[in-house]
Amino acid sequence: MRILHTSDWHIGRTFHGTSTMDALAEVLGALTEQVRENAVDVVVIAGDVFDSATPSAAAYTLLGDALVALHDTGARVIVTSGNHDSAARLGFQARLLRDGIHVLTDPLSIGTPVTVEDADGPVHFFGIPYLEPAIVRQHWPEGDADGRPLRSQAQTMAHAMQLVRAGMRAHEGRSVAIAHCFAAGVDATAGLEREVRQGGLDVVPLSVFDGPDYVALGHIHGRQQLGERVRYAGAPLHYSFGEQHKQRGSWIVDLDSAGLSGVSWLELPVPRRLVTLTGTLAEILSETNVAAHAGDWVCAVYTDVLPQTEPMRRLRESFPYCAMVQHQPDVAAVTDERSYVQRLRAAVTDADRVEAFLEHVREGQGASEAEGVLIRDVLDERVRADALV
Repeated sequence: MRILHTSDWHIGRTFHGTSTMDALAEVLGALTEQVRENAVDVVVIAGDVFDSATPSAAAYTLLGDALVALHDTGARVIVTSGNHDSAARLGFQARLLRDGIHVLTDPLSIGTPVTVEDADGPVHFFGIPYLEPAIVRQHWPEGDADGRPLRSQAQTMAHAMQLVRAGMRAHEGRSVAIAHCFAAGVDATAGLEREVRQGGLDVVPLSVFDGPDYVALGHIHGRQQLGERVRYAGAPLHYSFGEQHKQRGSWIVDLDSAGLSGVSWLELPVPRRLVTLTGTLAEILSETNVAAHAGDWVCAVYTDVLPQTEPMRRLRESFPYCAMVQHQPDVAAVTDERSYVQRLRAAVTDADRVEAFLEHVREGQGASEAEGVLIRDVLDERVRADALV
């Protein structure tokens, strides 16, 4: 059996105020063609289908079109809910969808698999929706293995995986678990979800996932291999400049009669590249940069000592897709340990006092040559005005 593992579509998310719907539709169209070309039997979507618990009508339309297109390839589709999804709203569609598309959002059904047959027998897919301990602990008053109330993600996921292993014992054959959580061992540079907290209560130990032949995880926006059979696929689009160097794609997972036989990465196209340009504003606006990046999403980090006039307007004249501009002056840090008051007291002339002020507010950078001329002219004018009084 061949499985495609994807996750974190985040239908409806914007990128710096710009809709990503068209770009995502393009990428999901490419993913559908990959499913067809690679003869995929089952597509697994591991949570965060939507970006909001109250998705727009257009978001529902995009999801419906994508699921139907995937189903039309001949593949079965299995979807679980993530922390961004409303399990109730996503699950409401389950009974309206055609045979072969399964939306799993009920925590009470974790131990009941969706079973798909191939030439080697059954493969059981156990869907674990995102589990918020405070909400789902009512379903499992028995608590964890030590009888303690389920108060953390680690405890709750451990209990859910106990239900999965019980389901595996009751259903002979190969098995795949699908979950949406933050597992121990994730590279923190891989594109963490906005709401991921890295405190101990939210980290699920890798040992919790022992048992299934493959564990398809969602919640992290960059691909991750935590073990041969435990992986994150990441998001199909870049949703922040912090993700710009991360590959976008899906895992192709092959099962034979004995279980997991191979996993390979299938890269997705990037509709518009993301790039961060650093330098003075003049350097960023150089002909070389404009020629190379005029069609990219641009984050401009300009290092001029002083803030420049209307930098975003000037950047967008050359980079129509400039989404972010940051001023990070490339100046030496203040080495004078005296307080501002002490430096003022040490100043002899008014020009010295202005210089002390500029150094204080500009991280040690005093007046430039042109500014020095202007300061002297202003001070001289004041002296002349006082002489006429």
